[in-house]
Amino acid sequence: MILPIIAYGDPVLRKKAIDVSPDYHNFSELIETMYETMYNAYGVGLAAPQIGLSIRVFIVDASPFAEDDSLSVEEQNQLKDFKCTFINAKILDETGDEWTFNEGCLSIPNIREDVIRKPKIKIQYHDEKFKKHIKTFDGLLARVIQHEYDHIEGVLFTDKISNFKKRLLKGKLANISKGKINIDYKMRFPDAKKKR
Repeated sequence: MILPIIAYGDPVLRKKAIDVSPDYHNFSELIETMYETMYNAYGVGLAAPQIGLSIRVFIVDASPFAEDDSLSVEEQNQLKDFKCTFINAKILDETGDEWTFNEGCLSIPNIREDVIRKPKIKIQYHDEKFKKHIKTFDGLLARVIQHEYDHIEGVLFTDKISNFKKRLLKGKLANISKGKINIDYKMRFPDAKKKR
């Protein structure tokens, strides 16, 4: 089942999400629905708040990045088979020299901005079988995970850009929340009279 993605301006995107337990209603179906919804929108990551659920769950499938010829063969190999579900995640550490990368978001369509992040993270999470992991990720993979992790913390990538750029984007962001945009996937807009 494909769900609409929640657009910028909806309060659910600003809430710090809560932990989820193994007995959460229809949990395996929820994960399957999240992947279907993400693939339908051509995304590489999706967090539960983006489908209206304020729970600490996000998914990542970084394989589309593996086709980027500007990456090293090692990076392409790291990305091509990476598909992971993160439940009740907690970033334990972020290290290294900050680097800039142009990010976008399914909840903020048609806007991309350079965001500065640390290149290496250590994260604790549970997989879809609720098995606990502590892993280290770096490079582009770490960035995708950090972006999705921000969603369960109530943070959007536009929070990480300069005040000047935020002012420049104010009108575009207002239009997104009103549904005044062209997109090719289902969305739910907080200020729109008519839902798509």
